[in-house]
Amino acid sequence: MFAAEIFLHRFLLSSPVRTLRPEEADWFFTPVYTTCDLTKNGLPLPFDSPRMMRSAIEFISTAWPYWNRTEGADHFFVVPHDFGACFHYKEEKAIQRGILPILQRATLVQTFGQRYHVCMQPGSIVIPPYAPPARIMAHLIPPSTPRSIFAYFRGLFYDIGNDPEGGYYARGARASIWENFKNNPLFDLSTEHPDTYYEDMQRSIFCLCPLGWAPWSPRLVEAVVFGCIPVIIADDIVLPFADVIPWKEIGVFVAENDVPKLDEILTSLSAAEVLEKQKALEDVSIKQAMLFPQPSLPNDGFHQILNGLARKLPHDPSIYLQPGIRVLNWTAGPPADMRPW
Repeated sequence: MFAAEIFLHRFLLSSPVRTLRPEEADWFFTPVYTTCDLTKNGLPLPFDSPRMMRSAIEFISTAWPYWNRTEGADHFFVVPHDFGACFHYKEEKAIQRGILPILQRATLVQTFGQRYHVCMQPGSIVIPPYAPPARIMAHLIPPSTPRSIFAYFRGLFYDIGNDPEGGYYARGARASIWENFKNNPLFDLSTEHPDTYYEDMQRSIFCLCPLGWAPWSPRLVEAVVFGCIPVIIADDIVLPFADVIPWKEIGVFVAENDVPKLDEILTSLSAAEVLEKQKALEDVSIKQAMLFPQPSLPNDGFHQILNGLARKLPHDPSIYLQPGIRVLNWTAGPPADMRPW
């Protein structure tokens, strides 16, 4: 789910929007692959990501003149971490770090999106997390299959290792789901991840998409692709490609404090309202926008990123700096961030 940068890089290498003549470029993309620094169990290890990013930018700023013309204002980077370029998976620590100072003029393409948050700077492009398109397509079942499950969720309710009491992880929303509805027959809840997970989502009317450590998760992509009405529980979330995906038409939004009333909220929707959302979810273009297929397809996630970059053009002349002028603080941040990668 953190792999969007890799696949965007592959897409751009053969895309007709790519130019080998830098003077023709509207945008410069630097693939850094910060999410490929992994723990032993395969999760991104964000703590060295600032060092990797700083080293990459120092390299391009000394090897070529283009960064220095704008200090990155015509560059974009993909930062698909939990809290984007704040480079930490815990919100409190991410807020303390803030966005890496030398990225503060660049456009950030990130899975993290939340209004009024220090880890989302104006002009960022919010994208869906990567979900393997081939794997998803391999689990499709006939669309006529009855949706016999009312509300479905598979995943953690507590992160015992990092938050034993359950009040910090997911801001308590997942714990509240479990404690309030574990015995409710309308809710199919479990920490187990069965082999029939994708099929079960296609048999469900509502798929719960609560925040975890961050507001976003692959469940949002899976729910949309499988036609399961996403129940979005993440206050102030900024959803991917909101200019082309009609989130209010296809989803249900529940405030984190209202989780104890989740059963009332969902059962209060009329059959007509449910059918209307299910009909909207049948739109192939919405499903396509949430995926990064190989090869790419018209209006897929790759093209939505390009559209987002195109909408930011032309660049304002004020982004260009006088020779020798620097506006970013290259020495800001913890001392450990300054060590070369």
